[in-house]
Amino acid sequence: MIEVTGLARRYGAAVAVADVSFRVAPGELLALVGGSGSGKTTTLKMINRLVEPDAGRVAIEGRDTATLEPHALRRSIGYVFQGVGLFPHLTVAENVSVPLRLVGWSRERIQARVSELLELVELDRPLATRFPAELSGGQQQRVGVARALAASPRVMLLDEPFGALDPLTRDRLQRSFDELRRRLGLTAVFVTHDVAEALVLADRIGVMRAGRLVQIGTPAAIAREPADDDVVRLLDTPRRQARLVAARFEAPS
Repeated sequence: MIEVTGLARRYGAAVAVADVSFRVAPGELLALVGGSGSGKTTTLKMINRLVEPDAGRVAIEGRDTATLEPHALRRSIGYVFQGVGLFPHLTVAENVSVPLRLVGWSRERIQARVSELLELVELDRPLATRFPAELSGGQQQRVGVARALAASPRVMLLDEPFGALDPLTRDRLQRSFDELRRRLGLTAVFVTHDVAEALVLADRIGVMRAGRLVQIGTPAAIAREPADDDVVRLLDTPRRQARLVAARFEAPS
């Protein structure tokens, strides 16, 4: 479904991404993890040409994305990010309908699709007339997901979509998105700095460092044969935190 080959990007003398290659199978979610500046987000943005690569190739369903008009490519790919990016002067329904209006859907068809999408992301219908500032962070994020799904994309790109949310809301949205993604058969690339989130959501994980993809595989495969000590430490972080939490629960009051 998604094939990335030899992607590279520099900003002046700084190497942001260097020779990154991977494939994402239909219906699979690949999580890219790594520290700040590791190249995760730049790689993600090169898939839908928000950032143009200096070298390399991206193909989606066998089509080289460089041969497509950028706006047409982006309309065919759902994109969700941490800041949500909702238009503050538009209602929830109007925000969700933006991609549909851009491709010329009729008002009646848009209204029906917006209702369907709000139900899909578990938002009550009365929220359709509210503005983003009147919503909670979790509700805003659901609106962002609904907008990304508006044109029925088969591919979704997600950049730290739940990172700014409180733990309970984040957990609910992770579970809701996982169920939704599997039900719709979406192919997704998910960027996160949270290894625990990647372990919960991803079919495979790609570990990035200094612009390079140092290892890719299922969580179990990476845990069995980590590429180096940095990967060991990365995967050990959620384990260590889980042990500390368990110890606190077991400690006498």
